Amino acid sequence: MPEKKFRRLLVEHINPQDNETILEFGFGTGQNLILVKKENPNIDLKGLDIDPKVKEITTYKLAKNNIDVPIALYDGTTFPYHDGQFDKIYSCLVLHQLDAETKSDCLKEIYRVLKPKGQLIIADWGKASNILMRFTFGLVQIVDGFKTTNDNVKGKIPQFIANSGFQNIKISKSINTLLGTFSYFKAVKDN
Repeated sequence: MPEKKFRRLLVEHINPQDNETILEFGFGTGQNLILVKKENPNIDLKGLDIDPKVKEITTYKLAKNNIDVPIALYDGTTFPYHDGQFDKIYSCLVLHQLDAETKSDCLKEIYRVLKPKGQLIIADWGKASNILMRFTFGLVQIVDGFKTTNDNVKGKIPQFIANSGFQNIKISKSINTLLGTFSYFKAVKDN
């Protein structure tokens, strides 16, 4: 996968503006936190993940890059944030690792902690754009599991987003890769 290209496009989709409060759901090893904060240091950026091991890695990487971003762990059910706290929430390569119930629960939590008119940006595997993309995505499914990845490859992510209350859902870009179709989903919390 052309990782640098995908990350650059993610930052462009986030388009961090001065004084915005932004959350990365599933910060992994922290690379996206670093890129977003470097893109605009005048934002209030936070990270949330469920894995204590990646939190250690991210803490180290943030310190090494002299970047101050608070990162937190959550219990897998409720985000440790107030209702309507964030202007934008983004996630990259997380949803395809979650089963259907967990996808729904996380998207409802994202909706809860977004401000009215807040934006959701998701970069993840999308519906296979052709038979070749469907075939190559089989490699991802073998590694990450068919149960969690089927919703993505079948194009169900927009429906999950809609079921959580979001409006104006669109796939802003899709890229065919050696492993499948990678898509950028955007949505807005209307109320």
